[in-house]
Formats: sequence, structure tokens, C-alpha cells
Amino acid sequence: MTKHIFVTGGVVSSLGKGLTSASIGLLLERRGMTVRMQKLDPYINVDPGTMSPYQHGEVYVLDDGSETDLDLGHYERFTNSPLSRESNYTTGQIYLRVIEKERRGEYLGRTVQVVPHVTDEIKQSILNLGGPDVDVVITELGGTVGDIEGLPFLEAIRQIPLDIGKDNCLFIHLTLVPYLKAAREAKTKPTQHSVGQLRQIGIQPDILIVRTERPIDRDQTDKIALFCNVEKQAVIVEVDKEFSIYEVPIGLAEDKLDQLIINKLSLPAGPLDLDDWQELMRKIRIPEHEVTIAVVGKYIEHRDAYKSIYESLDHAGFSKSTRVLIKRVEAEELEQQGPEMLLSGVDGILVPGGFGMRGIEGKIQAVEFARSCEIPYFGICLGMQCAVIEFARNVLGLKEANSSEFASDTDDPVICLLEEQKDVTDKGGTMRLGAQPCALTPDSRAAACYGSEEVSERHRHRYEFNPEYQQAFTDAGMIASGIHPQRRLVEVIEIPDHPWFVAVQYHPEFKSKPDAAHPLFCGFIQAAQERHHQRMQATV
Repeated sequence: MTKHIFVTGGVVSSLGKGLTSASIGLLLERRGMTVRMQKLDPYINVDPGTMSPYQHGEVYVLDDGSETDLDLGHYERFTNSPLSRESNYTTGQIYLRVIEKERRGEYLGRTVQVVPHVTDEIKQSILNLGGPDVDVVITELGGTVGDIEGLPFLEAIRQIPLDIGKDNCLFIHLTLVPYLKAAREAKTKPTQHSVGQLRQIGIQPDILIVRTERPIDRDQTDKIALFCNVEKQAVIVEVDKEFSIYEVPIGLAEDKLDQLIINKLSLPAGPLDLDDWQELMRKIRIPEHEVTIAVVGKYIEHRDAYKSIYESLDHAGFSKSTRVLIKRVEAEELEQQGPEMLLSGVDGILVPGGFGMRGIEGKIQAVEFARSCEIPYFGICLGMQCAVIEFARNVLGLKEANSSEFASDTDDPVICLLEEQKDVTDKGGTMRLGAQPCALTPDSRAAACYGSEEVSERHRHRYEFNPEYQQAFTDAGMIASGIHPQRRLVEVIEIPDHPWFVAVQYHPEFKSKPDAAHPLFCGFIQAAQERHHQRMQATV
């Protein structure tokens, strides 16, 4: 029978449950297990697709078009677990299913209640991931113990051991042990209270992982074990990592968390092999080169809004033995101060995706600065659309060129709404979403990066390059080097007569891993390296 691991959190949010869950998945895979990953989110939105990046961080898109929680990005970067819309459920999705069943009369006149109807739906969404070819399902619960909206999920996972047997389930609780500088000591009481709340619900954690800024001594972990009714060896201390989040699996392995899980669940496992991960850490700690990349965005102050972008830049740096220093530039600030003030001295400029008019002119100025100063440029989604608008205005001479998203009455809509989007009224789940094919022009820079002329990438957008202008762009020096083979939509544009100017309509950051960096990000960092070297030579 498939074993189930449930990861809960307490004390405060943002402790890193997603990273911890992904790291556990990696360790079990490296011991021969087949793992499936899942995130349960307590918010009532059906999915995060309609939520502001300020509220939720980035929306992570899967191949099947699901708009999911950003923690699924950690799952894909750390593990080989196939992810689908069954990998992320929200309260909204669960209640929507229950209500639809009630409307169809599937409850046969019974009063529909949280217990058992909502909890049964949650349990089914968890158990569906199991099967004869799956050794372990790891389910992470969003939020913290004590959140009122999370209670149905906690009740559901409390019931699952009763349904499939306690020996087939494991509860891991992640908490915080804060260090008080005034008292010069770490405090275990918040962890005790958090576990106490969990036990009141009926869940006794089997393993505690405590996050700390500083190492804590054995006396304190023994105290936690005693008051939380957990075995001493089952209290794992996870100290903040100095260099990279990719150190987390190694730290957990050093504390023998993988062996503890295997013993408690009686899993047949082979030896742990982390040699390649250790080599990755060596590259991270001792880079041979350094580049500075400006990311010009409209949600810069929220680090998680561009989480996969930042990780993908790091991955490309790992592959090139390069430390990537990221200069975060707010697009509206660039509008006020100008690109010379904020972008001079960088080795590359990246403009990521986004929605709405705010900051657009700043992004367009960043594109012009990169093009005219021959700085490597990488545009993603809206970053491609801004590149098209800038080129139309300043090279084609179409001074009022714009996207119909920002100026519906523009005479030159070089970016326009997809035909199938014109009658769409609902906002959620209605964009062009998920994996789409792309045919690359032979000998193009994009094809050289990929080493292939056929690729598949994930999309999340409503607006496209207007094909009526394609020939004019080609004649002026900006080519469409990637095209959807059936729909003839422009997916990639580049300027061959430039050190490195590539922009894509899709989101390559969703398919990058620390040990398998995305080829376009690798090409971008390689070009930034060359510019950095040229700049250093010019100063000698």
C-alpha cells in the first residue's frame, strides 16, 4: 500500500514547509522510492490565478494548464514527481466539488456538512495520488495549525490513518524556535504550544523539524521531545542555510531524516546517493565567475512574485560556475529616474511577466537601453511584448504603437488579444495556459541554446504578437524565431544583429532545475559573462 506523509506547520507561516517537503521527496527518491507530491491550500479561491502577486507570490503553471501554488515549483525543482491539477487543491476547489455534487443530488437528500462530506472530499483528493506504482505520497498543508480555515484539512488527515492504517501514515510538523537576543537564548515554548494545538485536534506528530537561526543544544531538543511527546531522535533541527536553499536536503540527510522516515514507515530502500547534489553545492560555494543581472519588474518588493525567475537565473549560474548577483529594479522607479541611473554597469537585463499598465513605460525604457547599448536582454511573456512595442516605436517609427491591453484605441496594436479571448468574461483559468509546442528557426539563437528545433513550453497570457506586423519587424531586423506549428502564433523573437537579444511569449522559468538549468537562461548568463569580461578588460 502507498504510504502517506503529511507535513504541517506551526507558530508562523513562511517557515519553508514547501522546501522541506520537496527535500524529503528528493531524499526518498535518492533511496529508490517513487514519490508523489501534493499541496493543500486553505484559501477559498479556486486557484491562485486571480490573486495578486503581492498576496500570494507567483502563480506556478503546470504542463496541463493548472495554475498552482508556488510551492509546486519547489517540488519540480527538487524531485521527479509528475505534477498535475491533482497536485494542488484549495478550499475553494473542495467546496466547489461538494456543492456541485449536492446540486446533482448525489448526497440523496442528506444534510451536507463539513464532516463527513467536505472531509471525505479532501481525503479522496489525497488518496487518489496513491496507487500500485507509488511508494510515498507527500502532502503539505498550507497555513499554520490554529488557522480556522485549515481545520477541515487537519480533520481529514486525522481520519486517514483510521481508514488505511496508522502504519501507512506519518505526520511531520515544522515549527519555529525563535532566538531572543535580549535573553540570549532560544525559546521552545512556541513549538510546545503548536504541537499542543495539533494534539487537541487529534494528531500526534511523529517527527518534529524545528527551524532556528542558530544551532540549539541537545538539552533543548530533549526538552522539546519530552513536552511534545516525540522520540528524542525524531526532533530534527533545521538551521537557516548560509549559501542556498539547495543545501536543505543535505542538512536533513546529515540528521538522518530519510532513515528515520524509512524506519517508521517500513519502506524498502536502497542507499542514499547525493554525490551529484554535493557537487552542485561545491559549484554554488566556489563560483569561478560573477555577473550582475537587472530584473526590471512591477512586483519587485515581493521576492516570491518572481520566485522561479530568480531560481532559474541561479540554476544557469550553477551550470556556468557563476555567481549571479540580481539587481532588482522597480519599473515605476525606472520611469522616474531613467535607465542610465539604474541600469548602467549591469551585465544583462531581464524583464519578466506581469499584468496591467503600471510600470509598462519603465519596462519599455529598459528594453530600449538594452537594445541600444548592446546589453544582453531576455524578455519573458510581458517582457517579450514590451520588446515588440519598443522596437515598433523606435525602429519602425510607429510612435503610438502599443498593446491593446494598455491602449485599446491604439492605431498600431502590435500586441493584441487572442481571437479566442475576445468573448471571455470569467477571469479564472481562462488564459492560454499550459504546455504548447514551438518550432524554432534553424540557426537561430534560440535553436542554438536548445540544441533542437522543436520544444514545448508553458504559457500563461491573453495577448500575442500581432501577425499583421510580422513582415515589417523581420525587414527591420527583429525576427520571429519561434512559431506555434499549428496556430502560427509568434513564440520567440530575437535580434540577430545584437550580442544577445531574445524574448519569449512563454515561461521557461517553470522548466528549470538546479541540476538541469533551462537552456535559454544558460545562453543569457553566458552572454552576460562575455559582456562582464569585456567590461573588465576595458577598465584595465
